[in-house]
Amino acid sequence: MGGGSRPLPTALKQLKGTHQSCRDADNAPPANVPRYLPSPPEHLNYRAAEIFRWLAVLTTGMKVLNVEDVPMLAMAAMRLQEVEEHTATIESEGYSYLTNKGLWKARPEVAMRNEAMRHAQSLLIEFGLSPAARSRVSAQLGEKSDNPFKLLDE
Repeated sequence: MGGGSRPLPTALKQLKGTHQSCRDADNAPPANVPRYLPSPPEHLNYRAAEIFRWLAVLTTGMKVLNVEDVPMLAMAAMRLQEVEEHTATIESEGYSYLTNKGLWKARPEVAMRNEAMRHAQSLLIEFGLSPAARSRVSAQLGEKSDNPFKLLDE
């Protein structure tokens, strides 16, 4: 497996002003933006489907969701639902339990929640849903302002 940082998406390079079309013209996938909010996959439970819809609204508003991203968005929703479920168990049962032999052990839900949180965080970063991921782009979307140096050309 190769090291180094992840390659930046073409849209991100364009916003930063570092895009060179000669470098990724062949491998740049066409934007397959959904015409409507995607429906949650049927295998998601009720709470995971709610989280999926919420993530779909966020990522569509940020203009980063493509049709091909639905399975990955569903995975993020499942992991966030697992975090909620394990957190509820930990809050009701505690972080540890007493075994039959009189030993205190950490609840397995603590490790499962930590793993789900780690995986959910990496999935959310892929969609730009973390402060660090959003801070990579300094350009703002919207209408361009007039060029202040336009008068020099006249």
